[in-house]
Amino acid sequence: MTILDDRKIQIAAAIIIPNLGGIVNGRITSQNLPWYATLNKPSFNPPNWVFAPVWTSLYAGMGYASYLVYRDGGGFSGRAQTALTLYGAHLILNHAWTPIFFKYHSMKWSSIEIVILTGAAAATAISFYKINPLAGQLFIPYLAWLSYAAALNFSYFKLNPDSSKAIDAAKND
Repeated sequence: MTILDDRKIQIAAAIIIPNLGGIVNGRITSQNLPWYATLNKPSFNPPNWVFAPVWTSLYAGMGYASYLVYRDGGGFSGRAQTALTLYGAHLILNHAWTPIFFKYHSMKWSSIEIVILTGAAAATAISFYKINPLAGQLFIPYLAWLSYAAALNFSYFKLNPDSSKAIDAAKND
């Protein structure tokens, strides 16, 4: 195997890792679509089909960014260690949002969680930028989407003050 082949494998792994969580969360989401369908939604709510390609693209971008930081920052034992640790913590927060919202139907806690997630993603972007400017810039679309998603989440929370009615309706389907 050549160095080029090793790099291709590292890039592929870096892109696949965040998408694995997305695949698991996609299953949680699809199992809870009847509940989601009962929610009052804001006028700026996108159609359901938008979410999968957007998240796949964002995960690919952040995965590639993590590869750049790993490569340029000396891996897990080099100066990239803190940035990659932040990245891992932010991924945990990213993947935690879906079960909080879709499985446990908690719009309040998912609203709080997405604010924390956005802060962690911003810290990751800044730490990535310090090692590789392109890696930090690859987080800009993700941060924009998180801001939009936070606005959606907060709107769901405000538009559905008694979400237990939505939960009961979904259970009856």
